[in-house]
Amino acid sequence: MNLPPLILASSSPRRSELLRSLGLAFTIVPSDAAEIHTEELTVTEISQLNAYRKARAVAKKFPDALVLGADTLVALDTTLFGKPVNLEDARGMLEQLQGRTHRVVTGVCLVHLRAHRQKLFADATDVTFRPLNTRQIHDYLAHINPLDKAGAYAIQEGGDKIVETISGSFSNVVGLPVERLGAELALWEQVPPL
Repeated sequence: MNLPPLILASSSPRRSELLRSLGLAFTIVPSDAAEIHTEELTVTEISQLNAYRKARAVAKKFPDALVLGADTLVALDTTLFGKPVNLEDARGMLEQLQGRTHRVVTGVCLVHLRAHRQKLFADATDVTFRPLNTRQIHDYLAHINPLDKAGAYAIQEGGDKIVETISGSFSNVVGLPVERLGAELALWEQVPPL
C-alpha cells in the first residue's frame, strides 16, 4: 500500500499483531489520551470517541503520519465492560457474561492531520459465552491476564473454554477489525493527498 508513514496509537501487543497481519509497516506510539465512559453515549459512540481521542493525541505530535487509534468495549444490554481494575472485578464480569450473548465493539479512527483527512468507523461482533460455573471462571482467570482486556477475557487465549459462538469478525473481538480496516486503508490509498 502507498500510505503515509503509519503509526499505531496503542501499546496493545494484540493490535500490533493484527496490524502486522495486514503486511503493513508501522511505528508504535502509545496514546496518553484518557478513555471516556459515559452513560449518555452508546457503546459504538464511546468506542469511536475514544479511538478518535487516542489517534488525535498522537497525530498532533506527528502531523505527517497516518495515525490509527482504536478502542474496544464489551456491552451486555446497557452495561459496558472495559478493562477490569482487579481480579475480583474480572471475576464479576465473567459471572455476568456467562451463558449470555454480548456485543464487542471496536471503534477505529484514522487521522492524517497534514492532509486534513480522517475516517472514523466501528465494527461489532456478537459473542455468546458458555454457561460457566465458579470453578470454570477461576480456571480461566488463572490461564490469562484479564486486567488489560475489555470484558476480562481474550478470545484468542483459551476462548474455546468460555465462548460458545461468535457472529462477526473474530479479529474485532481480539481488538482490531482487520477485514474492515484493510478495506478502509485501500480506500484511503485511492484518494490523492491534498
